[in-house]
Amino acid sequence: MHLNPEEWSFGFDNAKKRAGQCNWSTKRITVSRYLAATAEDDDIHQVLLHEVAHAMAGNAAGHGPRWKETAASIGYVGTRLYPGAIANELAPWVGTCPAGHVHYRHRRPAQIMACGKCSRRFDPAHVLVWENRVIPPAVRRSARSARAS
Repeated sequence: MHLNPEEWSFGFDNAKKRAGQCNWSTKRITVSRYLAATAEDDDIHQVLLHEVAHAMAGNAAGHGPRWKETAASIGYVGTRLYPGAIANELAPWVGTCPAGHVHYRHRRPAQIMACGKCSRRFDPAHVLVWENRVIPPAVRRSARSARAS
């Protein structure tokens, strides 16, 4: 698909906060298996095109003009970041701000955090209140089966 299969490989990873990755040191492109289990095929295709564009544009291209041009040339129509949630249903920590915005974490927050949707800088008026939730066994099982495939 645009890359030499003798040089580059593909796989799934256990990422819960990012959709995909282009690893130049191992010449491997990976996609979150959690995303692959829950997202639409078109979304996964766009993630793959995003990462392939990184491989084609070169390690130093980042998300700059060269990457953008390469991405557009192979059919990528998305943005720099995947817009949806990756594995929020598996996040045991849920933070809520006074305005009701919800944030998810896979590890217990170590410091006080404020809502980034309410204020771009830390503001004590928008401090998140964290709750540790129990993840139902059925949700864990479905995630486990997604990882196995």
